Amino acid sequence: MTAMFDQELREQLAQARRDLAAARAEGDADGVQAYEGRIASLLRLASQHGIHLPHSVDEEERNEP
Repeated sequence: MTAMFDQELREQLAQARRDLAAARAEGDADGVQAYEGRIASLLRLASQHGIHLPHSVDEEERNEP
């Protein structure tokens, strides 16, 4: 995978984490659920392409189908 793809995933993950923190701070339960799902999705995508992104087990397991 290209370095650009790797960097884009990292940037999207960082943004999703910021958005999740904001949703939690605002008490936005729907937003929290959506951003948790976004984070899990980005982590799965990275894994499928052999890209290791540091994360917690909680991030990986949330909103699994």
